[in-house]
Amino acid sequence: MIRYRTMTMEDAEFIAHIDRSEYIEKVYRTEGGRIQEIQAGHECPTWDLPDLEELKARFREQLRGGGYAYGAFDGTRLAGFGVLGSKFRGKNLNQLQVDLMYVSRVYRRQGIGRTIMDEVKREAISRRAEYLYVSSTETQSAVQFYTHYGSRLTAEVEEELYQLEPEDIHMMIKL
Repeated sequence: MIRYRTMTMEDAEFIAHIDRSEYIEKVYRTEGGRIQEIQAGHECPTWDLPDLEELKARFREQLRGGGYAYGAFDGTRLAGFGVLGSKFRGKNLNQLQVDLMYVSRVYRRQGIGRTIMDEVKREAISRRAEYLYVSSTETQSAVQFYTHYGSRLTAEVEEELYQLEPEDIHMMIKL
């Protein structure tokens, strides 16, 4: 049975349980304010050790800075998690970023991602954010997940986040 809870700094080690692998049929790019679909047709592996260590460091950095993490656990195994950044963004400083969001391959399409996003959204509202800023990986599965959750392309791309991940699809969710 899946149980949900707020995650702590010590929980960063559980991120190794996440299998981010997936078959990527299509990827997206943005051009002129529109999403363009591109055939891909390849398998994306799970993290290698350097990527995993970088992800755990990013998780810890967000929590040290006042961010919020929420996870789904199957017993002691982490099935999925999301991290809300603490830095307000946008020209009106009314946006908080969904910094990390992953659900392990065998747990996808079971409502875990939606439950995690609902909690991240609740936390953002409690912090008085008006929008969630999503810098989504360009894969079809990620973009469709966020789109179904209510995300739309943003007209105001956060330059700092764009420089970190220029291939990402930058979106907003109105809270």
